[in-house]
Amino acid sequence: MSAPVLRDPARSVVSVLVPAYNEGATVARVFERLAAVPLTLEVIAVDDGSSDDTGRLLDALAAQGKVHRVIHHPVNRGKGAAIRSAIAAATGDVMVVQDADLEYDPADLPLLFAPIADGRADAVYGSRFLGGPHRVLFFWHSVGNRFLTLLSNMLTDLNLTDMETCYKMVRSDLMRRLVLTTDRFGFEPELTAQLARARARIYELPISYAGRTYAEGKKINWRDGVAALWHIVRFNLFPPHR
Repeated sequence: MSAPVLRDPARSVVSVLVPAYNEGATVARVFERLAAVPLTLEVIAVDDGSSDDTGRLLDALAAQGKVHRVIHHPVNRGKGAAIRSAIAAATGDVMVVQDADLEYDPADLPLLFAPIADGRADAVYGSRFLGGPHRVLFFWHSVGNRFLTLLSNMLTDLNLTDMETCYKMVRSDLMRRLVLTTDRFGFEPELTAQLARARARIYELPISYAGRTYAEGKKINWRDGVAALWHIVRFNLFPPHR
């Protein structure tokens, strides 16, 4: 796949898609960090049916001008569904998902933007396994992530090191052409399969990562890992069509 350089990288807008479910403890700090990013950002947050004060905090941040748009899901529909709602509302030249839990640092966004800005890439993955600084946590999580990445690579013929990373920055014109259907954490293998099918030029760069413990609010569990196996097979061998 080939695509032109962004029409004017210096004036390009990066749409930051922020799905949030019961992240009242961290969501304000995420937007403080986003405000310090030296890029022109359009920030779109989705309150995915939170039962805590996440929705109220997002509305307050929007009133302060720190969020450009807040979308409220009446019930919890899942990360993939929240991201699709944000994609539909985004107007920027490039899109990237930002989790609301402080595991990923917005200071890395300019690094991810550079290969797209200069025309080398259509999508850029921020890898937690390429040597960037990271909090030391769960051994079996890292093993599981690497196994899922290996299986995905076998079916997409890509050589990624971190398919499950949240930080996937994609040109908006390409993102809107992809067929994305999953509601929960299957978004990561689905997007990867769709990008591979579109023959997108993908770069991978090291990022910092400060993973959470379950006591700190981490939500993904072993059931999501098992589901990811099915999602990888499903989206690569039986892809959805428009």
